[in-house]
Amino acid sequence: MTTTPIDLFASALHIHPDGDVRVAERRMTSSDSGAWQIATFHVENDADVHADHWEMHPEAEEAVCCLTGGVRLYFRPTRPGGGEDMVRLQAGTAVIVPRGRWHRLELDAPSDLMSITFRHGTRLEKRTGTR
Repeated sequence: MTTTPIDLFASALHIHPDGDVRVAERRMTSSDSGAWQIATFHVENDADVHADHWEMHPEAEEAVCCLTGGVRLYFRPTRPGGGEDMVRLQAGTAVIVPRGRWHRLELDAPSDLMSITFRHGTRLEKRTGTR
């Protein structure tokens, strides 16, 4: 194995159940790799974080980490007529998104983010109205 630096803004790390860690293409949709993904992103605006979509990971929790900048993470209401819950992340903070919980991001400033999750079954849904 060759030990060379990995550009985390261009690639992801996949951690496999057998203990292997491999460099892979970043995926924001469902993956059948059988691995957990660690992905890092530089984002400039809400379009970069698909703020107009809800995302959900049915098979695992997700750690959303704000490395620089600032973001707001919103959770879809769990009951009709309920409001969105919001968690503000500043540089050096993280939140754990519960398994199966719909969520989305909006930026307070250009940011560097890291997500860690098992992407199998990940779903995206266009945000409409107040839902």
